[in-house]
Amino acid sequence: MSLRQYEYALAVAEEGSVTAAAELLRVAQPSVSQQIRGLERELGVQLFDRTPTGLVPTVVGRAFLREAEIAVSAARRARATARAGADELVGDLVVAVQMGFAARQLPGALSALRRRFPRLEVTVFEEPSHAELERLCRRGLLNLALMAACERSPADAHHLGDEEFVVVLGAGHRLLAADRVDLRELAGESWVRFDRDSALDAVLLNVLRENNLSPKTAARVSQTATAVRWAAHGLGVTLVPASAVPHGHEHLARPVSPAVPQPVLAVVRHGAGPAETALLELLRKETWSESASLSPIS
Repeated sequence: MSLRQYEYALAVAEEGSVTAAAELLRVAQPSVSQQIRGLERELGVQLFDRTPTGLVPTVVGRAFLREAEIAVSAARRARATARAGADELVGDLVVAVQMGFAARQLPGALSALRRRFPRLEVTVFEEPSHAELERLCRRGLLNLALMAACERSPADAHHLGDEEFVVVLGAGHRLLAADRVDLRELAGESWVRFDRDSALDAVLLNVLRENNLSPKTAARVSQTATAVRWAAHGLGVTLVPASAVPHGHEHLARPVSPAVPQPVLAVVRHGAGPAETALLELLRKETWSESASLSPIS
């Protein structure tokens, strides 16, 4: 058995077909089919059921794929570690961010990382669902995640600082005269909210309930920038992390009372390699403070 066969099997499981897996791997379809058949012969088991809707891992296949994923990840980290010794770190780094977090801090840290390791390929995506972030972390599919809470051990979760949530008001709103908005003053307001399974909407619901406010919904959106812009046009007010307020809208954002902070945890994968370690150190050097939270995004 070879790591290539493991990678092919993982791609087939992810894509559900040999054709799609071949496209993902940028290889010819017959090569993928041959490697999968050879792997099944060598193992003496059937890894995939051939169904009308595609290839589905068997019970044995699912168990094998879990171990294959660990082996492939370990091999990639080993290669990266060896190359990092010559300051030539290459490979892939996958970073997930709880939506709205670290909008000012992460770009600077990633830019510094790329300058140091120009051959490193970094993939970053925002994830609205906290449960999905937890799932991806447990499966070892993320090199590093930025999130408010996790079930991992303290050795894997590093507290970088806090995100303070702010309310964004429409232009000309009566509460813009205040330096800090008392949440009780928002009674009767309509809210620009987020998707129902998102961590941001959960924060908003908790805040409203704790302050005996009803969640009167004006609209639901999927992105923080959209929520801020819609609030700015008077559709309703919204609650977002301070760092997520886009440039040009800072004058419409106000801290709230009682304050709504959330910790920002950097959760690294077990056996973190040099890329994760370097990014973590760069994130530690970023400013995580209330005083800088409403400064314009450059």
